[in-house]
Amino acid sequence: MTDKKPLLEIKNLSVKVEENEIIKNLDFTVNAGEIHAIMGPNGSGKSTLCYALTGHPDYHITGGEVIYDGKNLLEMAVDERAKAGMFLAFQYPVEVPGVTLQNFLRTAYNARHAGNGDGQSNKINVLKFWGYLKEKLKMLDIPESFANRYLNDGFSGGEKKRAEILQMAVLEPQVALLDETDSGLDIDALKSVADGVNKLMNENMAVVLITHYQRLLNYIKPHFVHIMSDGNIIKTGGPELALELEDKGYSWITGDKVKAEA
Repeated sequence: MTDKKPLLEIKNLSVKVEENEIIKNLDFTVNAGEIHAIMGPNGSGKSTLCYALTGHPDYHITGGEVIYDGKNLLEMAVDERAKAGMFLAFQYPVEVPGVTLQNFLRTAYNARHAGNGDGQSNKINVLKFWGYLKEKLKMLDIPESFANRYLNDGFSGGEKKRAEILQMAVLEPQVALLDETDSGLDIDALKSVADGVNKLMNENMAVVLITHYQRLLNYIKPHFVHIMSDGNIIKTGGPELALELEDKGYSWITGDKVKAEA
């Protein structure tokens, strides 16, 4: 049995938003080749964790450490985290009229691969990038015309989420944080997004899914399901844990936590 490679090691992490402590002494490790689902009630800290890890300025880390692929993540600027392969798919993607999806993706790709460490540039020109993008569009069963539309402008909820998965395909991250990617999707859009994630998943990357509902996990099978409450992970299990939540809700777990601390 080979040892798995830790991509993300979170130790004793605490995060504040304004004066409110949202994440409280959190420990969490994600290895290469793993899919982790984080579930929990509203306000438990799930999205806060994603924004703090990617460097959002409103989310202040007040304690702990985060090791990303062997490096101190907290010493890295926001753009450095993205260039190093950390990716966040938003719950509510921003609309950018006047900027085509293709141009946005090429700019992001070139920023991610701008240098290879020896002073040489890996920037790709328009024609070569279009060839690369067409391969990704074909893999995800997205029509080529999609790439010429303005970024999320006039997109349906499902189209916005498919555009996020296309970004993930183009950028090839090491750790993908998917913040409620299933939010607002009908069943066809949900299946399409899940199929894209499954196609992109490989042994060298990791995926962290933030979700409220078990239905997404019918299509993306997690290795671990974590329940978050009051800024910490209070229970971890396999996919069967999500089924229990669907049946019982959260109170039985949060109640167990209270009894354990009494």
